[in-house]
Amino acid sequence: MAAEREARVLYHDGYIIQFMEFNLTTPALLFPTISLLMLAFTNRFLTLATIIRNLHDRYNEARNENLLRQIGNLRYRTYLIRNMQIFGVFSLLFCVVSMFALFAGWDSGGQWSFAIALVLMIVSLGISLRELFVSVGALDLLLTDLEGQEKTK
Repeated sequence: MAAEREARVLYHDGYIIQFMEFNLTTPALLFPTISLLMLAFTNRFLTLATIIRNLHDRYNEARNENLLRQIGNLRYRTYLIRNMQIFGVFSLLFCVVSMFALFAGWDSGGQWSFAIALVLMIVSLGISLRELFVSVGALDLLLTDLEGQEKTK
């Protein structure tokens, strides 16, 4: 046990650098986060699907250029949400692989799998941030249309 602890400590220029202990519970910390994010992503997708169906019906009734731009914006947001979900699922998958590797005693494989899971989660969150900016653009289209209607009155 003492030899294992010494392997986790590095001496460099008189400083002691201690490495984080990595065990089976470390990747398990991501499970609640990933689950909540996937739920939020799914809710975004379902809300967007409802909005798209409503806009489609409105566009078929009155062919408005602003509705067409909103539909294009929503298509892009749908692709972003799909990619957020894909990266989130792969993050969860690599988290499970990490736990399996650690359980089997493959510490290095478990650590690398967990690192990949973290990177995939970062990518998923980055795409989520991009989708938020795009959704604000969609709301701006509505506000511009509203302002245009008020000016013509």
